[in-house]
Amino acid sequence: MSLLAPTARALRHCGRTFPPRTPQCLSRRTLTSKIPSTSSHHEPIDPVSLHRLELQRRSYYKRRTYYSGAGVLFGLLAIYLTATSLDLDSLPNANKPSKADSGARKDDPMVILGRERKVVVQKLGEEPEEIKDLVETGTSTVPTFPRVLEFVDDEREMKNAGSPGPGEAATDGLVEYQLLGLGIRTVSFLGIQVYVVGMYIATDDIAAFQEHLIHRIAPIASTLVAGEKEDLKKVLFDPEKGEEVWSAVLKETGARTLLRIVPTRNTDFHHLRDGWVRQITARAQIPGNKGEYGDEGFGVAMQQFKALFNRGSVPKQKELLLSRDRKGKLAVWYDDGKNGAQRLGQVEDERISRAVWLNYLAGKTVASEGARKSIVEGVMEFVERPVGTVATQVHV
Repeated sequence: MSLLAPTARALRHCGRTFPPRTPQCLSRRTLTSKIPSTSSHHEPIDPVSLHRLELQRRSYYKRRTYYSGAGVLFGLLAIYLTATSLDLDSLPNANKPSKADSGARKDDPMVILGRERKVVVQKLGEEPEEIKDLVETGTSTVPTFPRVLEFVDDEREMKNAGSPGPGEAATDGLVEYQLLGLGIRTVSFLGIQVYVVGMYIATDDIAAFQEHLIHRIAPIASTLVAGEKEDLKKVLFDPEKGEEVWSAVLKETGARTLLRIVPTRNTDFHHLRDGWVRQITARAQIPGNKGEYGDEGFGVAMQQFKALFNRGSVPKQKELLLSRDRKGKLAVWYDDGKNGAQRLGQVEDERISRAVWLNYLAGKTVASEGARKSIVEGVMEFVERPVGTVATQVHV
């Protein structure tokens, strides 16, 4: 009789067989192996799920497109900021003239249509004080503007010049103009510089200009004191009163003025023209101005104005001059640096030139706030002196 327990005997005599173990190396899945399917066929994907997967795929590629576009824009912006913030003057050999410079200096005045003259001011009881004949503009592309210009509209005025007045040259009939103020025209929130604009006034017309502005504040005075100057400055900066005062000055004084424009970057006549046309159109649509600008003659004058600028490009540092004579006639001159100064044409209707001038002088927004502030400061220098004394400055 066996001493083993019944359970042990049952296990010993059990006829069960076990399948051989699969080696571990054979059952291991690789990275590219697929999970064995528990089913002999795939479940079909319903249309709703397929549509959702398609939307997810499109959204993915759309996001990639947006990110790529944003990267390109930020890259271009970084290149622009780097290029504009680079100080070329600090680089070695920056001031060394090249063959194309022909020995031109950086501080040479860019006077093409006119001639600059040195100004010497002598006040009563004081020694003569020499004023720099060049004024810094604040940009390296067009670094300076002349303080005094000599200019004449066309050859007919030179032939009919006769005896010169207080501000006219005795030999060639050129009329002398003094800089009233200047500024830089910028666009977009990046402050991209487009051109430098300066306003000049004929020297022998300054007395009438002074008198009109002084009498606006003090009717019987010949000059303004500190408090009165502040009152005039507030009026000139006021959107409505300023436009009224400047319109009256341009219409009633007959002062001859110039707008000298020198681009700081390559542009074209159409771009410049469109900016002025938009401003003139906006001013004409103001309810209070419809009576003045709503007639057929103004429409004809606008077409003439547009035709003057139906031309090509305006490279940087080339001079464009807009002149307004005693009757308000607008004349446009341009020098491309190859063919000399050319007269592009004129517009007789004084409302056109006045509207262009007001674009820089008056209104809620102006083409160049820096130019308006500079011109107002120039006006303050005029009105603090007795009427007629500015034109008696000595010029050499």
